[in-house]
Amino acid sequence: MRPHRNPTTRLLASVALAVLIAATAGGCKTTRSTETTASIATPTGPRTEAEWRREVDLYGERFRANNRDIEAAIRYAAALRGIGQRIQAAAVLEQVSMANPKNRAVLAAYGRALADAGNFGQAFEVLQRAHSPDQPDWRILSVQGVVLDQLGRPQEARRYYESALRIVPDEPSVLSNLGLSYALAKDLPQAEATLRRAIGRPGADQRVRQNLALVIGLQGRFEEAERIAQADLPPVEAAANVAYLRQMLAQPDHWKKLAGSGDETARPKPAANAARPGKNVQAQLPLPLN
Repeated sequence: MRPHRNPTTRLLASVALAVLIAATAGGCKTTRSTETTASIATPTGPRTEAEWRREVDLYGERFRANNRDIEAAIRYAAALRGIGQRIQAAAVLEQVSMANPKNRAVLAAYGRALADAGNFGQAFEVLQRAHSPDQPDWRILSVQGVVLDQLGRPQEARRYYESALRIVPDEPSVLSNLGLSYALAKDLPQAEATLRRAIGRPGADQRVRQNLALVIGLQGRFEEAERIAQADLPPVEAAANVAYLRQMLAQPDHWKKLAGSGDETARPKPAANAARPGKNVQAQLPLPLN
């Protein structure tokens, strides 16, 4: 489970990217062989902050001892992202990418880190170099779709998701990102239908379920959203998340605030007695990461 950070106004804009990178952090398989474009596998499931910090210490020491150790660099950056040190993670991988400009594992990790840090334009350019049209990587295609959503280019984004789904039909992580793309465009019925399709596929994890709960909550079906959230969260935490979402939707211009950049100036001030969100209130909509 990722540590709680910047609760809320990133609910739509940042959640999506979180799922994206979470779902794409593993080794990136090509379509032509068993080789990988990002052959250094990294942890794929939700992890605790303590686990990430142990990896920061372990791989940080390895990287400082030998900054040419690509595996250490990629794992160190993933762990830094896991504890919220996004800019530092991108800086580590920038250094490694300069020494290894054609290494696709490095480029894939660097592009995801840039996206996680909010540098979407550069992220897209780097990810373009992390695979090729004759050897497309579905995980990178999905990340590129999320980046395009963040750049306000949803139609292009969906073409990338569709390309990924042609390689891995009904892959739940890609469907989840596609569903969140519809949510960002305020097409909530289509978002819900896509996320329900994702939930029905083997390999769908708690992040996909929390996305579905979020989209259902955005439609005002709070009790149903809470029931879905309780499949993975303690009842008190699930209730707090839904209560917070209910409060957000009661705000004027709530869509603008929900899809905002996360700046403090845009964040609505909760009432003194309002329920505080649980750890997963960012539940996972498009914006990299674990």
